[in-house]
Amino acid sequence: MYLPSVQKQIVDFSFRMITFFNKLMIKRAFNSLSKNPEENIEPILNWCKVFLIKDKHKDLLAKVSANLLNKDNNWHQLAVRMLKDSTPASVQNLTLNLIINSILLGIPIQNKNSKKYGFSIPWSILIDPTENCNLRCKGCWAGDYEKGASLDLATIDRVVTEGKELGMFFYVISGGEPLTRKDDLIKLAKKHSDVVFLIFTNGTLIDHFFAKEAAQAGNMVFALSLEGLEKATNDRRGEGVFSKVMNAMEVLHDAGAFFGFSATYTRQNFEDLMSDDFIDMVITKGCYFGFFFTYVPVGGEADLEYMATPDQRAQMYQRIKYFRSTKPIFVADFWNDGEAVRGCIAGGRSYFHINASGEVEPCAFIHYSNCNIKEVSLLEALASPLFKSYQKRQPFNENHLCPCPLIDNPQMLADMVAESGAYSTQKNCPVNAQDMADRMRDYSLEWQQISNILNDALR
Repeated sequence: MYLPSVQKQIVDFSFRMITFFNKLMIKRAFNSLSKNPEENIEPILNWCKVFLIKDKHKDLLAKVSANLLNKDNNWHQLAVRMLKDSTPASVQNLTLNLIINSILLGIPIQNKNSKKYGFSIPWSILIDPTENCNLRCKGCWAGDYEKGASLDLATIDRVVTEGKELGMFFYVISGGEPLTRKDDLIKLAKKHSDVVFLIFTNGTLIDHFFAKEAAQAGNMVFALSLEGLEKATNDRRGEGVFSKVMNAMEVLHDAGAFFGFSATYTRQNFEDLMSDDFIDMVITKGCYFGFFFTYVPVGGEADLEYMATPDQRAQMYQRIKYFRSTKPIFVADFWNDGEAVRGCIAGGRSYFHINASGEVEPCAFIHYSNCNIKEVSLLEALASPLFKSYQKRQPFNENHLCPCPLIDNPQMLADMVAESGAYSTQKNCPVNAQDMADRMRDYSLEWQQISNILNDALR
């Protein structure tokens, strides 16, 4: 018994030392990059080759290098802009926490624990610290949760601590409006300096002092909500909101913080969001990334007629491919990019959601649960019957352009809720899963036909 214990200590010590020196080398590399990114990108890429063993990683680096070394390429322009405009703390901490902790170290730990426990250990957790919000936006997915609900700081801290032990180093924060809890978020970021916190916010509460604190912490990333240009944003979010978001972007940019945008495309704002004018505007304001969501009919004032049509969704798919190949900004579509992640990532497969009441849900848009995080450990929550129902069915469709069990494969959701005995977490207006599936059937069939055509064109 003694010898294996000594061997384990030696292995653990060696692993920590290798990790320490890798992190030290990355810090030095990014110090060089931030001083002169144009000249130092190539030497850093060459240095990275030394650490790659697998052929697939070498091939990936070769593809990345081809883009980053071409000064006319949009990815080169994005990389240079990030290095010049962000604080060294933001660039270094995000690189260390995302690439080293979350991917190179975290994923093997997650895989090991998944085999040990017999269910998936996800890569990320979405947490709502509060249900409170200073806006009332049409169709908000959080609109029908319990008003005034909040998670205390100790509970959030426990979740992050337990998550890191399982290999999770990437946490998404939403709400409600999470920046009604600014002080608590700064405390979390400083205590858990080894993780990334991606914060979805309406942007209206960001000020110079908070932006400076966030930039100094270096592990906080912001996704500011927009509905398009000024009229589209104010129509959904309220008069004057657009100008407040523009001001917030200027404040974050001046502080050297890392930020982008979040946009929900609907039948009404679709043309705004797919326009060059919109993308060029957010690039000019300093956004490094953008997340697109299709409107999902849950929450306050749920309305199927507000959804983007299947044809509009197909156009957005093509448009985002165009943005990625031409614009110096990274953009993603959480539905139309199902191909990249082999379908739905929810239900604990790669991520799950804890709402402000503590209910453990498969996804921010799937308001059903078997347990509350205030009453169980994180590991017990991941063993949820609903999560197990998810994982044994994923992917829900061989066509990964139809990843979602709510809007693309709605009968799947009804079956999983019934099988697992999950309850509705919309306490103000509980929703029957079978009724929801029946409402979504026509849309899902129409999208299936269009996406099959898109899928066939890719082969």
